[in-house]
Amino acid sequence: MEITSENKSHGGRQLVVKHASSATSTEMTFAIYLPPQAGNGGRVPLLWYLSGLTCTHANVVEKGEYRAACADHGIAFVAPDTSPRGAGVPTAPDGAWDFGLGAGFYVDATEEPWATNYRMWTYVTDELPALVGAEFPVDLGRQSITGHSMGGHGALTVALTRPDRFRSVSAFAPIVAPGQVPWGQKALAGYLGDDKAAWRKHDAVALIEDGARVPELLVDVGTADPFLEGELRPELLDQACRAAGIDLTLRLQPGYDHSYYFISTLMADHVRWHAERLD
Repeated sequence: MEITSENKSHGGRQLVVKHASSATSTEMTFAIYLPPQAGNGGRVPLLWYLSGLTCTHANVVEKGEYRAACADHGIAFVAPDTSPRGAGVPTAPDGAWDFGLGAGFYVDATEEPWATNYRMWTYVTDELPALVGAEFPVDLGRQSITGHSMGGHGALTVALTRPDRFRSVSAFAPIVAPGQVPWGQKALAGYLGDDKAAWRKHDAVALIEDGARVPELLVDVGTADPFLEGELRPELLDQACRAAGIDLTLRLQPGYDHSYYFISTLMADHVRWHAERLD
């Protein structure tokens, strides 16, 4: 593990870290913000943030505006990359931005040539939490998770699959039913093959239909999001949660789009919401 950059912010430490990953068979990079409370010998709760298509760890670090809120509430914030990278890592042959590099969809690929490196599910659910828990003063007994777009899909599916691990889950403009929309259908077919039964464990709506449960969800989506009707389909999550008795707070934010202008506007509110459940 190598800390490649460190900056003081709001009394805490913003780090960027590289390490060799056994899950992806590559070098991986993640960002971690340690609030000032982490310097007093204790362990602080942890909020995971999973990023969206085309992003790296750097997008939320540079534009997410989470550090002031995390410092106020004493919460560490971890943002991994969205896919493996490096020499020899395959990507979409047509250079597509919604598959391959930057678009791992938080699954363990079973199809070639993706299966060796594209194991982001194992990376974000097993390998990286173990590393962060061993190397930094965080309390793995108090974890929450959030994410944006493809990362919102990841946050929902991870939390629904491992409900005992996370105190709370939220999402910004998530892809809630990838098995029913073009982005998700392309990715799930490419990484997992044509058996749609294998897709269901990586589809939040399908997981809920199949019995997965969390007590509550917070989801924000902008009404001016250009992907709202074609790719995000929040009404499908609303229907699934109503049928399952899950307390979903779905907020349609007037005039906001899909960008980090939207995310940064609501980030402090999400951090506060998680803090109430991590305390």
